[in-house]
Parts: sequence; C-alpha cells; structure tokens
Amino acid sequence: MNTLTIDIRRAEPRDAAAIAGVHAQSWQGAYGGIIPFRALNAMIGRRGTAWWADAIRRAASVLVVEMGGEVVGYATLGRNRARELPQQGEIYELYIKPEYQGIGLGSRLFCAARDKLAAHGLSGLVVWALEDNVNATHFYAGAGGRDVAEGVEVFDARALRKVAYVWD
Repeated sequence: MNTLTIDIRRAEPRDAAAIAGVHAQSWQGAYGGIIPFRALNAMIGRRGTAWWADAIRRAASVLVVEMGGEVVGYATLGRNRARELPQQGEIYELYIKPEYQGIGLGSRLFCAARDKLAAHGLSGLVVWALEDNVNATHFYAGAGGRDVAEGVEVFDARALRKVAYVWD
C-alpha cells in the first residue's frame, strides 16, 4: 500500500516552474469567462518561471502545498495593503490546481498561511476575491470570513467588483 504525503512548506527557487504552472492552470480555471481573455493571458504570461524565482529570492512569503512530491498549490502572503482595514495580515493569493480542488488542500494551505502570518506577529487577516469568482467567495465565507469591504479591479476597461473577507 502506498501512502500519499501532503506537505506545506516555504517555496524555494527550485519550485518556480511548478508554481508558474499552478498559477497558469488555476487562473485559467478561476477567471476564464470573468476576466477578459486578452487581459487574463497577459497577466498569466507575465508570471512565468523567472518571475516566480525572483519573487521567491526577494524573500516574498510564498508557501507551496505538495501532494506526493508534486507542487499542486501556492499562497502568497504578507502585510495588509488596504490601509482602511485594521487587519495586519493579508493572503494575496491562494490557488490550487483545478484537478486538486475540493479535497481540502485549499483549507490546509489557508490555515498554514494564517499561522505563518500570526507567527510573524500580524494579527487579523484580509483576503480579497473577485465577486464573480463564486468558488473563491464561497471558500472564504465558508472559512468564516466576513465580507466587510468592496472595491473594483479594471481589466481591459472592464470593471469587476472585488470583496474583502476578514478574520480578526
């Protein structure tokens, strides 16, 4: 009998290509039909292996979740960028490859990211999600996030509403 291991750890430069692949697949799955095609492809194209390797080297907080030794998800996190919200920490991105969604990996990665922020002394947490990304809004609401603020992101002249979920 084989045992499949699940590990969440800090990303290393050697993970850059795998993270770039997760980014491309998960963004296409999450935002296809929401963000205009050209804008979405341009955003994905800017974040290739070299971009991720540089982000990891610059000491950006990037966590990966591995399943059976394969990177299948990532989260980026740090200080809250929205000055109007009192929460100190923010999860900027949390994505799981589409074929690995729905089995609890996102929840485990979310908890690990929260723990890392708390370990750095950052109290409270904010996560922004596009309102039309129903999977994300249900995930964060289901994780106990309170919808407290709204904003707008513009992609190729198309304005999309975003929602801030917070945890104290």
